[in-house]
Amino acid sequence: MINVSDGAMSQLKGLMVQQNESTLGLRVFVSPGGCSGFQYGMRFEDTPMQGDSIETRDGIQVYVDEYSAQYLEGAEIDFVDELMGGGFTIHNPNAVTSCSCGQSFTSAQEGGSVRACGN
Repeated sequence: MINVSDGAMSQLKGLMVQQNESTLGLRVFVSPGGCSGFQYGMRFEDTPMQGDSIETRDGIQVYVDEYSAQYLEGAEIDFVDELMGGGFTIHNPNAVTSCSCGQSFTSAQEGGSVRACGN
């Protein structure tokens, strides 16, 4: 379902050690919003929700809810280390267009609700 690059995995593991939360899983989701209709989200959680797809990547469980799974199939989480604006990014083959901030996208299935970046 979702791939996690070696660079992103290294950063995730570092964050988990830093927060002393080695038993948490990573939730990856899509929600309506952003300047293109959908926006990405990621957070650590201690347990999956009913209906989640659960995959283990290099010892970290990745949780994706049913709604988000349709938009994230084949996507890759990466970590970009750049002088200006580095961080986690998602490369999504289901995105028809993405906004310049890289945090929101439009899918071929349409949907979502367009809002200004950062909301």
